[in-house]
Amino acid sequence: MPNYHVVRNGDTGSWSVKRAGAGRVSGNFSTQRSAERSAKNYARNTGGGEVRIHGRDGRIRDSDTIPPARDPYPPRDRRH
Repeated sequence: MPNYHVVRNGDTGSWSVKRAGAGRVSGNFSTQRSAERSAKNYARNTGGGEVRIHGRDGRIRDSDTIPPARDPYPPRDRRH
């Protein structure tokens, strides 16, 4: 399942969506929010996967699993 990354384009200040391992970006967007929405749609349309959102510093700040992919670290219910 493909992974998509939302990263800041340092040249223009826009946000890009890039599929892991791809040579070029899937799309450029003016806001991080619109890039994130688009990345989630790309992942959903290709059978699910991970969407990793990078902050302005380039580090991953959030990661979302898009169904039908399985979350490798699902939240655990702490109630007994």
